Amino acid sequence: MTQTNTPTTDASPALTQDQLKTLVGQAALQYVVPGEIVGVGTGSTVNKFIDALATMKDQIKGAVSSSVASTERLQALGIPVFDSNEVARLSVYIDGADEIDGHGNMVKGGGAALTREKIVAAQSDRFVCIADESKLVQTLGAFPLPVEVIPMATQRVIAQFAAQGGSAKVRLKDGHPLVTDNGQFIVDVTGLQITDPRAFEAEVSQWPGVVTVGVFAFQRAQVCLLGTANGVKTLTF
Repeated sequence: MTQTNTPTTDASPALTQDQLKTLVGQAALQYVVPGEIVGVGTGSTVNKFIDALATMKDQIKGAVSSSVASTERLQALGIPVFDSNEVARLSVYIDGADEIDGHGNMVKGGGAALTREKIVAAQSDRFVCIADESKLVQTLGAFPLPVEVIPMATQRVIAQFAAQGGSAKVRLKDGHPLVTDNGQFIVDVTGLQITDPRAFEAEVSQWPGVVTVGVFAFQRAQVCLLGTANGVKTLTF
């Protein structure tokens, strides 16, 4: 991992988390290739990027989005959204992370869009992660690990994580299981220390009923733009 810093011109002693998200969202514009379609993720940090992307919407063909929420935001700002099946490849995918380690491995899915995020990441030449510095960790696992599952498999998947020392529960919304854009449930797992993200992702992905595990090791980030009190720190992996 290497890093460079882009100092902020803001002279205030401390930026809020929202300001840090705005900072990295704007910084990500430098990775957008004019004349092409950009891959766009999901979440509060990505929303800042979408807002920034609107300032150069006339320079790009449009976007491929990883969620209904991001699609609606893009379209509301006048940015065309393409189905992923209409696009052979993307030069860059820009998305946030719940955690990222020093090798570019991530935990994602806090916004319940992990399956579509992994699909768009897989068709992109480069993954640029945008996050504030609180998301940088030594070992993945502090943030609850999201796993998208077919509803009938939830209890068995929860039992399999329990056998590995993890505590899992179905994510709820308004007292009922949250239903993803794909019509599935999310199981959130705590108590894990993911020391070998690639092996962990490969194993859990094979469990019957698992649609996607929120470890992104096979589709890891090549660049991470971290919002810090001293400006944007660029990590390359």
